[in-house]
Amino acid sequence: MKKNNITSILVLFVTAIVWGFAFPFQNIASEYITTFWFNGIRFLIGAISLVPVVLIFEREKLTGKQWKKLIVSSSLCGILLFAASALQQVGISMSGSSAKTAFITGLYMVFVPFCGIFMKKHIRPEAWIGAAVAVIGLYFVCFTNGFENVNIGDMITLIGAFVWTAHIVCIDMFASDCPSLKFSLFQFIACGIFNIAVAPFSEGALALDSTAVANLIIPILYCGIGSVGVAYTCQVIGQRGTEPALASIILCTESIFAAIGEMPIYYLMAALGFGDSITKPSPLPVLGYMGCGLIFIGILLAQAKFFKTKK
Repeated sequence: MKKNNITSILVLFVTAIVWGFAFPFQNIASEYITTFWFNGIRFLIGAISLVPVVLIFEREKLTGKQWKKLIVSSSLCGILLFAASALQQVGISMSGSSAKTAFITGLYMVFVPFCGIFMKKHIRPEAWIGAAVAVIGLYFVCFTNGFENVNIGDMITLIGAFVWTAHIVCIDMFASDCPSLKFSLFQFIACGIFNIAVAPFSEGALALDSTAVANLIIPILYCGIGSVGVAYTCQVIGQRGTEPALASIILCTESIFAAIGEMPIYYLMAALGFGDSITKPSPLPVLGYMGCGLIFIGILLAQAKFFKTKK
């Protein structure tokens, strides 16, 4: 293995860690700020943090036609990003579990291969096996206490996973001819604007007291600059030296890091003086953790290639 490949793999793991740790911060933020305001602020901060990266890595000039395609396609994907991130934030606020939200959201990696059905493409056997394992895991995560005690937040997160799938497919369709960083920048801007535009009508004017603002500084900066600006830059750099299948498998470990980081991030916030104002996360039951493990195995299987198929 070449040295640059090892570096790329490490950079992708950094991406997965940053994305995974964002889930606990999202959970904390949900206690103080409503969904659309939080997403609007963090995506716009993330977009601002991405501007220097674009200026460094993508200096080439675009024609008027290229700019038009970039703005239109990134706005369309921004709408899907707006919907998916909103469902995810609502889901995590209602379930109160970063781990469950991360693993359920990660199911989009199982769903994406099946989008080929609508384009009359062959679905690999690994995708079917992975989907079956993931469904069993989803049952253990969401239906541990029976169908009558299902957490609505988990179901909203599951719907969000389907929207994340549509978002991935949309990027695959429209972003191939666009500069990747510029595309992401305008996508984040569109998502932030959509959130800010909807927030006053759905949630009313938001007045935050000083305590709430203090508690939100770290989650918003992390989810904005870290999860959007830093992590996306690392993803772009890492994927340049890594095969797509391996990159997908590495990035899906974000769910594991979300579960690992849940308690340490709570204690970190407590050490910084916010412990009395945030809710301590409750551990999942044993079957819940088993379900998370099965979902992760299902994601890996859906991305793997064990069987030889005809071209």
